[in-house]
Amino acid sequence: MRKQIGFTMIEFLVAMVISLVLIAAAVGAFTDALRSNEVVTLTADLNDNLRASMDLISRDLVFTGTGIPPSGISIPSGGGATINRPNLTPATFSGTILPAVSLGTNLGPAVPIFDTSSSNPGTPSDILTLLYEDNTSNTGESMDSAPITRAAVGTTPACNGAISSTGDSVTFDPACNNLSKARVPIQVGDLILFTNPAGATAIQTVTTVNGQQLNFARDTAIDKFGFNQTRAPQGTILQLQTSPGAWPPITATRIFMITYYLDNVADPLRPRLMRQLNFNIAQPVGDVVEALTVRYNFVDGNTPPTFFAKQSTVPPGLSESNIRSVNVFLGARSNRPQSRTSKYLRDNMSTQVSLRSLSYFNRYQ
Repeated sequence: MRKQIGFTMIEFLVAMVISLVLIAAAVGAFTDALRSNEVVTLTADLNDNLRASMDLISRDLVFTGTGIPPSGISIPSGGGATINRPNLTPATFSGTILPAVSLGTNLGPAVPIFDTSSSNPGTPSDILTLLYEDNTSNTGESMDSAPITRAAVGTTPACNGAISSTGDSVTFDPACNNLSKARVPIQVGDLILFTNPAGATAIQTVTTVNGQQLNFARDTAIDKFGFNQTRAPQGTILQLQTSPGAWPPITATRIFMITYYLDNVADPLRPRLMRQLNFNIAQPVGDVVEALTVRYNFVDGNTPPTFFAKQSTVPPGLSESNIRSVNVFLGARSNRPQSRTSKYLRDNMSTQVSLRSLSYFNRYQ
């Protein structure tokens, strides 16, 4: 018989073993590549969340204090008046002055640190509240381009606006303050800062808009802050009068109150960084952010000044008006755990932003 050409069983087994080794190596390399790609993707998403969140906070901090008196804004006080601040747990602003930056140490929720096998209850997070004037208007469009009332002097025209005797409505003269020219129209819930020539201030919440007239009713459903408490003995628009019923040339400016806090109520497994304008509905700006810590640098008014770094509370003898820079720390985790370790990736980011009200001292002068 002719010899049959083919493989022996030994040769076949050797070839199979070699093939299995090569396949196992290829599968291992492919699996490692998938895991590496997963880590890179999760890390990229994590860092994108951190960068986007920090960029927004830093941008708002750069504007903080613009148009706000260095000593802050007077708020209604006395006679049982309280002013609420927007956050998850109802709290109030303390004192009689609303500063450009209000401390919110440990006023935020304690966000648990989740992993698949355990959960750390976490520590209370912070809340960051800041103020700055309307930055959406061009020159000539802003509400404070002229006083509400002003007598004609030379070529300067008169402004024939009016403030009600109770301070609950203000009518603007369109020749001086044309509200229809505002790039962002005045809306219900907006905050208006009033300043008289002596520098005294008051703040109120818009409850209705009727053309050139803004109303500031004591409506707790709209004025959730409580700024429209004109019957309070101190810190109201009525204290800006020179005498009862006599209004000096008062300037009005729209201001924004921005509040950052963590929300773990909507989805406890995916805490979010929220940004809230005044008392409007808060918007999520960062996903799966687990930590928000804010510390403040204070400088006193001495010569040379004393520097107080990274304070969580106001140093004795100082106030929030002495804040010169803000240190923000954000901690976040990946959207989902790694498939291999079943654990989340975590990272953090921190920055320091100097406020526009920062005052310098030249020690060499």
